[in-house]
Amino acid sequence: MTTLHSLKATLMRGGTSKGLFFRADHLPADTEVRDRLLLRAIGSPDPYGQQIDGLGCGISSTSKIVILSPSQRPDCDVDYLFGHVAIGEPLIDWSGNCGNLSAAVPLFAVSSGLVAPDKDGPFTIHIWQANIGKRIRADILIERGQPVWHGDYRIDGVAFPGAPIRLHFLDPAGGSSGRLFPTGNPLGTLHLPDGRALAATLIDAGNPTVFVRATDLGLTGFETAADLSAELRQTLEWARAAGAVAMGLARDIASATRERPATPKISFLSPSLTAGYDLNGRILSMGRLHHAFTGTGAIALAAACAIEGTLASEIAGGVIRGRALNYSHASGGQSLEARVSRHGTGWRVDEVVMTRTARPLMSGEVWVALD
Repeated sequence: MTTLHSLKATLMRGGTSKGLFFRADHLPADTEVRDRLLLRAIGSPDPYGQQIDGLGCGISSTSKIVILSPSQRPDCDVDYLFGHVAIGEPLIDWSGNCGNLSAAVPLFAVSSGLVAPDKDGPFTIHIWQANIGKRIRADILIERGQPVWHGDYRIDGVAFPGAPIRLHFLDPAGGSSGRLFPTGNPLGTLHLPDGRALAATLIDAGNPTVFVRATDLGLTGFETAADLSAELRQTLEWARAAGAVAMGLARDIASATRERPATPKISFLSPSLTAGYDLNGRILSMGRLHHAFTGTGAIALAAACAIEGTLASEIAGGVIRGRALNYSHASGGQSLEARVSRHGTGWRVDEVVMTRTARPLMSGEVWVALD
């Protein structure tokens, strides 16, 4: 018997991503039923890869879910849970955060009534990122009790301007593995199933991320999605999955591919060819080249560039500390700063600060039919 469900939701853009936002109390408490509804709302699994019968758009940047609730912690206002929805498989990967959609969280928190500002003007919302157990401080502007999302601040990868939303990702390292460098080293070697070896930096900041050299893959680093053959995508997935195993996040390469398609991310880096940029990067999300760069990937890249001995700081021509990292990506560039300090014999990432824009796109009811 088919049951018809209607779910209150808001479709929001945050940074270079889009996702469906829900209040937790508007969803079933049974997580199995909840996830079936969320998959169907987005339009997954879709063997055609388009999510035509749902609100996804057939690309990883728009196949996303956010669930917010009042925080259970005294130092935070809301708890933020992120789900990355596979397009062709019946899977929601809850293993990591979305840095870009983090910018939309404070807007939804206010507009949905989870947070009630007590004044107009600059306002700070404290967010608990429940997937990785980390805090985010978001600085927004309030007018007449509502968040301001319109303005003239531009980010590359988004066609229209908006209001700047400043995000402080506090102590973002080790959320998945427990360590900034899960293997204990800033640079190591990945062994692929075909016998090849790749130099890589495996870092857990924002999300676990694998950084490799573009040249080691026979790439320039400036490729588009159309330039990546099926063979190259397979090599990148092997490297990503091998990185997951080395980080202690998966039992084996097959498990990493099957159970953790969203994290770790994999990025290939190259020297910049443009004045004003420290290096150039491309990153894959759910097996596809991202049209810009993931927010958590940017966090990991900034942290890696701030520490000696990483592949990122090597390609950048030296450590970038005490100033913002400026790097180019598939849609332009981005600037953000990692603030690090000594922690015993290693390093601590105190915070990574970036500015994004976000806005609500529509709000209403999502209709879902389940058998």
